[in-house]
Formats: sequence, C-alpha cells, structure tokens
Amino acid sequence: MEQDSIRDLVTVEDDQGNLLSYEVEALFEMQGESYALLRSNEETVLMRVEEDGKEQYLVGLSDKDDKDAILDAYQVAVDAAPAE
Repeated sequence: MEQDSIRDLVTVEDDQGNLLSYEVEALFEMQGESYALLRSNEETVLMRVEEDGKEQYLVGLSDKDDKDAILDAYQVAVDAAPAE
C-alpha cells in the first residue's frame, strides 16, 4: 500500500500581502547560504533562509541568474546522489 509523503508546510506572504501555502521540497546549503525549495500546486519557488538570533526567515531571490545558477547546482547534486 502506498502512502502519501507528509511534507512540512510553510505560509509565505507575497509582495501584495497575499498568504501562499507551500510544501518544503528541500532544504540545502550552497556557498555558505541556506536555501529552501518550496512547491505548491501552481509553482516551485527558491528562497534563501536567513537567521536573526533564534528566528528564521524566508527571503525571496531577486536575481534570476543567481536563482538559476543555484537551482542548476542543486540539480547536479541531486543527480549525483539521488534519494532512495
């Protein structure tokens, strides 16, 4: 019997003040920064995880080239060591 995988859910407020729900697809570090790959029914979003004391915040990435480079490097890492 197959079971649906249970993922962590986060709610993100967009620039217009709308609350959007996402599943956490992956958390990873690259070049000394932490990132979260979030997925909803409509889209997949990459955000940087920033810490302020004991609090963590998700921050959008504005530079498309940086975002593409991070996603490309993440995909290479996943392809090199796929999950079972």
